[in-house]
Parts: sequence; structure tokens; C-alpha cells
Amino acid sequence: MYKNLEAEMVRKGITRKDLAALLKVRYATISLKLNGKSKLYYDEALKIKEAFFPEYDVAYLFQTTSQSAWLV
Repeated sequence: MYKNLEAEMVRKGITRKDLAALLKVRYATISLKLNGKSKLYYDEALKIKEAFFPEYDVAYLFQTTSQSAWLV
């Protein structure tokens, strides 16, 4: 769902497990959030951006294929 985030994760070698550890959630929870089946909150997105991708804009990283389902 977040193609830019996924692409940057691959480039930097960041895994979903890394994101889950950062947010202190289960791997399954982060997978649901990244697949759009659970809400990804703005504060979570900001934490991911600041920890792993400070050089990128939040809007770029978390742009979706359907902008109506962006962030809550």
C-alpha cells in the first residue's frame, strides 16, 4: 500500500521487523498497517520517518495508491 516506503526500506535494508520493534508492536500488526488493513496513525508514520528516513518527507513515504486512504 505504501509503495514509496517499501522501496526505501529495500534500499536501506530496513525490515518490517525493524518497524515493529520501533513502534513496539507485533510483526503481524505492522504488516496489517502497511497492507492497509489496519490504521497507521500519523504519529507512527512520523516516528518511522524520523528513525529510518529523516531525509524524506512523510507525504512521500506514506503516499498510497488511493490518496483517500492515507493516514489517520
